[in-house]
Amino acid sequence: QVQLVESGGGLVQAGESLRLSCKASGNIFRIYELAWYRQTAEQERELVASMSTTTMYADSVKGRFFISRDDDRNMVYLQMNNLKPGDTAVYYCHGDIASPGTWSGIHYWGQGTQVTVSS
Repeated sequence: QVQLVESGGGLVQAGESLRLSCKASGNIFRIYELAWYRQTAEQERELVASMSTTTMYADSVKGRFFISRDDDRNMVYLQMNNLKPGDTAVYYCHGDIASPGTWSGIHYWGQGTQVTVSS
């Protein structure tokens, strides 16, 4: 079993920055992809940024958000700059992770962390 735990959410004003962190722990053999999603009460969960062999960003965050990984520590980060009220959401860490004994990855989710941006 693998666990993903996010941290770093909070309340900020528009234009400020936040850094989200997510640590993967448990029976980890290989991490294929780590990503950040977000969800609001009005919108379905959407991809914000992902990092595997390539890095992808949602158009709405390009140039403002930056994803990074520390594979030695099984960590993924999301640096969010110039935050806007429209970025308010619950942010979820997602991992495609294989456990020992298999090359097949399983999709795991963190519990989510709230980011609120006031105008």
